[in-house]
Amino acid sequence: MKKAAVFFLIISCLFANAQNKTYRFLVGTFTVNTPSEGIYAVELNPAKNIYAVKCIAKGVKNPSFLTISPDSNFVYAVNESGELSTISAWKFNKLSGELTLINKVSAGGPGPCYIAANDKHVVTANYSGGSLVVFGRNNDGTLTEAKQIIRHYGGSINPKRQTSAHVHQTVFSPDNEFVLTNDLGTDYVNVYKYNQHATDEILISFDSLLVKPGSGPRHLTFNNTGKIIYVLQELDGTVSVINFENGKLNLMQETTVIRNNDLENGAADIHLSPDEKFIYATNRGSVNNITCFKVLKNGKLKFAHQVSTMGVGPRNFTITKDGKFLLVGNQRSNEIVVFKRNIATGKLKDANIRINIGAPVCLVEY
Repeated sequence: MKKAAVFFLIISCLFANAQNKTYRFLVGTFTVNTPSEGIYAVELNPAKNIYAVKCIAKGVKNPSFLTISPDSNFVYAVNESGELSTISAWKFNKLSGELTLINKVSAGGPGPCYIAANDKHVVTANYSGGSLVVFGRNNDGTLTEAKQIIRHYGGSINPKRQTSAHVHQTVFSPDNEFVLTNDLGTDYVNVYKYNQHATDEILISFDSLLVKPGSGPRHLTFNNTGKIIYVLQELDGTVSVINFENGKLNLMQETTVIRNNDLENGAADIHLSPDEKFIYATNRGSVNNITCFKVLKNGKLKFAHQVSTMGVGPRNFTITKDGKFLLVGNQRSNEIVVFKRNIATGKLKDANIRINIGAPVCLVEY
């Protein structure tokens, strides 16, 4: 009888802990002509249908994209402001969510839109400038001035969006041997060999892959082995499945998030579920939805389902580390929408939780 009571108590405690689980996120935003005040630290308890803004880092212009250092002690943000754009470094307190500005440097080009960090460097993508920039990280978390600026040249077939290069993402490979970029303006995915010990030529061009002309590669994500890449193209909604081994790119499959060719599209972000059984991609324009694909054993994709993001302008999104929830930042409707995620089927269900933040465009769980 006592054993049964103890067992029941243990199960009850586990259930209570699951019910009270709190998720923590940083949210990057656009602050100009929006209700946003800066970078937000948010706590969410879906079981209780509540959220709380723990801290706001104010007085920073358009901190649209963020990344957390591997040791979680620092946060780096792009600050979009045309030719005056900067990259800012922040000391981060995970317990309180507080961010303290420690320094900022010139972005090395206009329109920074993505940022990635490892132990040694921070690498950014300048959309308007068509360049990628490498910054050093000091021991105190501060950033050096730009150590390397690589300019892309050329264009592609879209007369409105591809008259010049537009670097849209910079990503370290899981093994830290390479940096990959998506260039929306030229339709190339590029691979650079990464030498963390170099002082000047930190990145050296290694390989490239021309995806569908006019597609506009925007964001990519790796699988856990680092040998398969999923690339989402903004202009036509193509999703490319690419084999990546020894720094070389080889196209495996092309599919699409488009289900209605009569609607305006603007594909934005792509992420794998933690168990790698499903992949999701957002689409803006007049569609405003998120598409789920099942990941097959060979890494290729099969369309599963598609749902509305319940808002306008779905940009970045994130899946919680336990795979139970998916949060979408709807930039134009100034809110984050929370979905429950069926881990077995990948299906999304509106959790009826709205986090009211102006122009949310980047979500990072910590």
